[in-house]
Amino acid sequence: TGKRDAERPLTEFGRRRMLKNARGLRRVSPSVDIVVSSPYVRAKETARIVGATLGVKSNAVTETLTPERHPKEFLTWLSDQPADVVVAAVGHEPHMGRLLQWAIAGKAEARTVFKKGGACLIEFEGAATAGAGVLHWLVTPAQLRSIAE
Repeated sequence: TGKRDAERPLTEFGRRRMLKNARGLRRVSPSVDIVVSSPYVRAKETARIVGATLGVKSNAVTETLTPERHPKEFLTWLSDQPADVVVAAVGHEPHMGRLLQWAIAGKAEARTVFKKGGACLIEFEGAATAGAGVLHWLVTPAQLRSIAE
């Protein structure tokens, strides 16, 4: 598009594919209360697709999901949310892979392959702190599309 990375929208193909991914996510995800995204245009568009498909009433935007931020910043944001809220986060690779590793192992290394349009479920018993998360599942976009309604 010739635009800066933060200003690039989803392509029409990306929108269609994300809608199908979100339909698959609806089959495996617990009820989501809020979808939060990076402020990048395509992340906000993706969050709207996911939110609409999952029937989520609330979307939020946080700078803590931009690629250059440390994963601990998002966990701090997450800790400020009510304890019983289920949050779906939309970000960018390799930041989301680093965030996953930070949440479950306390290391900000991207050692997890987290494909664009993929999803995972991490649960925190108490505060969202480094290494305190439990990974329940990680699915690829192809898996989400294969189980879509």
